[in-house]
Amino acid sequence: MKLGTDLMKKYHVYQVDAFTKTKLAGNPAGVVTDAEGLTDKQMQQIARELNNSETAFITHPTVGDADIQIRFFTPTTEVPICGHATIGANFARAVENNSPSQSIVQQTGAGNLPIDISKTNGSYQITMTQGKIRVDEPLSDNIQSEILQALGLTKEQRNFDCPMAIASTGAPKVMIAIDSQETLDSLQPDLDALKRITPKINCNGYYVFTLNPGQKELIHGRMFSPANGINEDPVTGNANGPLGAYLVKYNLVETSGDMFEFRIIQGEKINRAGTMLVRVTLQNGKPTKIQIIGDAVIAFDTFIEI
Repeated sequence: MKLGTDLMKKYHVYQVDAFTKTKLAGNPAGVVTDAEGLTDKQMQQIARELNNSETAFITHPTVGDADIQIRFFTPTTEVPICGHATIGANFARAVENNSPSQSIVQQTGAGNLPIDISKTNGSYQITMTQGKIRVDEPLSDNIQSEILQALGLTKEQRNFDCPMAIASTGAPKVMIAIDSQETLDSLQPDLDALKRITPKINCNGYYVFTLNPGQKELIHGRMFSPANGINEDPVTGNANGPLGAYLVKYNLVETSGDMFEFRIIQGEKINRAGTMLVRVTLQNGKPTKIQIIGDAVIAFDTFIEI
């Protein structure tokens, strides 16, 4: 028994609430800041134990032009990238190291991504530059009907100014605009039906939102990803980032100059409301870079020996 104990290593585990400054709001992410030495199986077990939508594991990079590597696990599988867990992981790492404001490169399954860490009044705000932008053509009528039925929506409840299409900055999501906050709050999707649609479109997330010009938050949204083991995600960087490119591509917002910014709020229905700023850099009217900017707060931290 003593030999087994000697071989165990202690790992620092955080629970970080992202896209909020209020504990127990926003989107919770597990973070292991010193994950070097953990096996894939152990990372998956820790993610399952914490049971957040994603847990981030920070290790040494395996490529020369990155400062850190972060791997992301849902309770059931590894995913290439996660927005809120990126915010949470870099926040926890900065707090742990008392880091100054700085820019780093983060190695992920979606490529190497720049991260800006801004220290203000003793806390940190994280800016994540997301990956390659992709906005598809609208889905087929048959698939759109299947998705509406799975979400419990009628055709009349859609916002027909907004095509139903997949957008991605590393993790594809279906963009589904609807008519009102009342409709958004009333959604009770058939999660098994959404799972069945996922392999047909090679996309595991369904982002349902309202477009609210003139309001403080342009977007109110809800995100469902049951195929990833996430029935509803509170606040989703990998949905709202590509949403920015989608809004520009389909001329759903007025833009001028070389930048378009908007705020979103998500998680209201499940009492985990959080907000983020989405920044879209434009060139000749087309989106060329997506960034999400968010706050975070550590809910608790502990250690685990494995």
